Amino acid sequence: MHRAEQFTVKNKTDGSLKSRFKNLMIQIYKTRYLQLLALPGLVYFIIFQYIPMYGILMAFQNYKIRNGIWGSEWVWFDQFIKFFKHPYFFRLIRNTVLINVYQIIFVFPIPIIFALLLNEIKNKFYKRFVQTVSYLPHFISLPAIIGMMVMMLSPNGGMVNNIIQALGGEPIYFLTEPGWFRPLYIISDIWTSTGWSAIIYIAALSNVNQELYESATIDGAKRWQKMIHISVPAISPTIIIMLLLNIGKLLSLGAEKVLLLQTPLTYETSEVISTFVYQRGLVYSEYSFSTAVSVFNSVINIMLLYIANTIARKLTETSLW
Repeated sequence: MHRAEQFTVKNKTDGSLKSRFKNLMIQIYKTRYLQLLALPGLVYFIIFQYIPMYGILMAFQNYKIRNGIWGSEWVWFDQFIKFFKHPYFFRLIRNTVLINVYQIIFVFPIPIIFALLLNEIKNKFYKRFVQTVSYLPHFISLPAIIGMMVMMLSPNGGMVNNIIQALGGEPIYFLTEPGWFRPLYIISDIWTSTGWSAIIYIAALSNVNQELYESATIDGAKRWQKMIHISVPAISPTIIIMLLLNIGKLLSLGAEKVLLLQTPLTYETSEVISTFVYQRGLVYSEYSFSTAVSVFNSVINIMLLYIANTIARKLTETSLW
């Protein structure tokens, strides 16, 4: 009897798996055109994101190009220990975290405020004009953005210093003073990303039921009250998701903009993990060491994302998983 029951359970399990597989194939066939549209993106991630992951092995080796990954000497955690003992370790962590925290505090809320204010504009032509103007800086190349900043901040004829001198002040060497690097980075980020980042919030606001606003108007609610009690709750799930994604990259900062904006005089505040990896990996050819730093960076980001998602899931109804 016991064996019969086991046989019955096994048959049911096999049947259930076959049924699920069959249903999956049916769903894939029904959505085959959508699957085809997603195929290029899937291929991209497999080739450029997943296949290169085997290079993580270099972080545990003393990698030599002539020996290859499988022929290089294994040193396990020596490269990580080398980074922890590096004289610039705390400076790199401090600079990277501070810039990202400033981005969350100052850059992250501005697209939300911009989207909320833009949602209150009733003139469609003016609304589209403002949207278009706000998007434009996102499409300007990064070298061009930095070039414009250099011209505007130049102590010799720069627009900003001309205004300072006209008001009776002394010219400021913005790009050579360490204390000005972070403010300039954040200000330029606000300028280039506000309009583009606001798109997702504008899209979320467009899905709000307009009857809610009409009912609030009948009840005597003012514009600010409707914004606070209808618009903000409507986009709060989107805000939480975007905040979680920002927290998940707290130790990640693109090297391109930093490299273009920094000078040797500002290394104290501008040197971040990504520029350190670039210098060690590509300039000094320390492939294993730079890979170890990148792996450490990724592990910390994953931990931060998991912690932030756990907190969000407990405090709200929105989370990444």
